[in-house]
Amino acid sequence: MKFKQILTVFLVMAAPLVAAPKNALFIFADDLGYTDLGCFGSSFYETPNLDALCADAMKLTNAYAACPVCSPTRSSVLTGQYPARTRNTDYFGAYNPKPGSAIPKHLKNRPVSAAPYVERLPAELTTLPEALKEHGYATFFAGKWHLGPKGSWPTDHGFDINKGGWTRGGPYGGKKYFSPYGNPVLEDGPDGEHLPDRLAQETNKFINATGDKPFFAMLSFYSVHTPLIGRKDLVEKYKKKAEKLAYSKEETWGFDTPRKVRLKQDHAVYGAMVEAMDEAVGKVIDNLKKSGKYEDTVIIFYSDNGGLSTSEGWPTSNLPLRAGKGWLYEGGIREPAMIRIPGVTKAGSSLETPITSTDIFPTILESCGLPLQPKVHVDGVSLLKTLKAEKERALYWHYPHWGNQGGSPGGAVRLGDYKYIRYYTGKPAELFNLKEDPSEKNNLIDKQPEMAKKLSGMFDAWLKETDAVMPIKNPDYDGKLKKW
Repeated sequence: MKFKQILTVFLVMAAPLVAAPKNALFIFADDLGYTDLGCFGSSFYETPNLDALCADAMKLTNAYAACPVCSPTRSSVLTGQYPARTRNTDYFGAYNPKPGSAIPKHLKNRPVSAAPYVERLPAELTTLPEALKEHGYATFFAGKWHLGPKGSWPTDHGFDINKGGWTRGGPYGGKKYFSPYGNPVLEDGPDGEHLPDRLAQETNKFINATGDKPFFAMLSFYSVHTPLIGRKDLVEKYKKKAEKLAYSKEETWGFDTPRKVRLKQDHAVYGAMVEAMDEAVGKVIDNLKKSGKYEDTVIIFYSDNGGLSTSEGWPTSNLPLRAGKGWLYEGGIREPAMIRIPGVTKAGSSLETPITSTDIFPTILESCGLPLQPKVHVDGVSLLKTLKAEKERALYWHYPHWGNQGGSPGGAVRLGDYKYIRYYTGKPAELFNLKEDPSEKNNLIDKQPEMAKKLSGMFDAWLKETDAVMPIKNPDYDGKLKKW
């Protein structure tokens, strides 16, 4: 997006802010793909509540997760720092090389071993809720946490109340997405109660109890992470929709080395999960309106990584974006996102300027009229500043791990329309012009060597500045496995 276009976006925003909204609601989806909402292009999943919110907000068309998997992105939201800097570079619970630890069998014959990483949110870092508590905010968390063992749960990092956030990255206990939950920090509801709805209920209960006190609520859905389980009524609805589509095997599946990839959205259970999450969002938005707090609340919706299209049930497609969760291609890191700042954002507007998940921290502070803390959220830029930017800003990724979904260790940088991907395995680097080639099909590395050199140099400098931990060369690699 050119500078004049950015200025134009700023000028078409609503009338100047009279008084900053005092509350903030951050809604975080898990594994939701870029095109999994109707307002972002899905014609299969039905998301009327998020579509309505998007129509009343600013749509963020180039919003990125700081990592193609969950825990690192969650860390980036709460700290305003890149995972490379905090060393939270993989999902917590993944293989973590340590002295004396055995390399898993499936990773033994790889060109490099995964880099070690920190499996908890660093206690010494100031988090977003801690920054807000300094200004008298009541803080609340509901849903998926996945940022460390006991001692590093939400209430250890600035949240007054925690409903459901603990060590595990999915609803794996009890009846999983239905009560009894088997969750140590979420009381069981009536038998068969649905988790997304319960999280919405808890969020509404908190909002209604705050009175006139400013609040920050983080509604962090487990949806639509595996296990793939949906409400029976919605599953039946989407089975009928899928039957009418009747895609052939050739239409449904493609291949991106080393994995097959889903090309069509027609998974009935996943559709049920998406719609149930949307219903829960609708209940929270309706409650804000009924309580009179809607026009006094900043609302941000985001997802933590791309949709699951290359493994673990292959439930969705991210087309036209390439690949999905666990990959550095756009399908793994570009997210459906929107923001509504009363008195600032214009209903139905959109922003093409690239932003990333580290920006949420400063954006909430500034939107609520609070001072920024640049020494804390060192990698985040407030969206209000992005709108007035006079210089293109680079975004970076560092994922030195073998993803469960087929992605390989690597990193990337985006500057303007160009994106450079470097693999840590020996696989050749790639360069794409995302404006002309959003599906990343045309590698320009040999056609535009000067741009590749520029971005490669920027990436090297960033790795050094963040003191990024790199994978280790595997001395037992026999050279036979492709370096994908």
